[in-house]
Amino acid sequence: MKIENPHLSLFNQISEKNKTLSEQLSTGKKVNSAADDAAALQIINRLTSQQDGYSQSIRNAYDGISYSQTADSALSGVNDAVSRIRELSIQAGNGALTDSDRQALQEEVSQLQTQISETFENTTFGGAQIFDGESRSFQVGPDANTTQSLQQTDGGFANAILSVDISTQAGAQAAIDAADTVSEDLNSQRAGLGAFENAVSSTIRSASNQRENIAASQSRIQDTDYAQAVSDQVANDILSQASIALRGQANQSASSVLGLL
Repeated sequence: MKIENPHLSLFNQISEKNKTLSEQLSTGKKVNSAADDAAALQIINRLTSQQDGYSQSIRNAYDGISYSQTADSALSGVNDAVSRIRELSIQAGNGALTDSDRQALQEEVSQLQTQISETFENTTFGGAQIFDGESRSFQVGPDANTTQSLQQTDGGFANAILSVDISTQAGAQAAIDAADTVSEDLNSQRAGLGAFENAVSSTIRSASNQRENIAASQSRIQDTDYAQAVSDQVANDILSQASIALRGQANQSASSVLGLL
């Protein structure tokens, strides 16, 4: 005749609890599988997806800033060239110069004009031409249509300075006016780039705050409370030792009953 130990079920429950607590302490997570808490696991996975979305959109936004900074750096070089052309034009307008002198100045202007043209033609970002007159849209949020766009110039506004010739006094006067007009357009373009960078930077700060809040929410649901888990493990160990002692007593009682039979 076999007598069932009434404390075996309790011992098994205590063992399972100890296994769960050990896993929580070793992984740092109180939800390690659907068996731990199916509803909580679904929430954790959703929050993880949201965090990943914000992280990628922040990287996209930084790409947008880098793109804008590359364009601004190129336009800064163009601005320097235009300023130099204006300076040479003022010099060429001086009646004390000979035609030969003005021709020498024009040679430097021609070099600067080539520099400007090459800047607009060859400036690229990620292998793509920047100054193509197209609009660039950057995905700066985790949801559909959370984008910020930048309308880029094709450099056409600089054509006025590319055609000047200061080898004559009249040409020098026309070049001064052209340089002033192009400088205004350059300032407008660079102001637009600066505004775009500021807007994207603000978006990055907002997205970073959102990501941190989501991470905090996920942590509260997922992460192990070590103080509580250690306390539970100590209590569970005491129950385990008590259960072992009870099993020993139960086995002795069962042996006594069998002896009487």
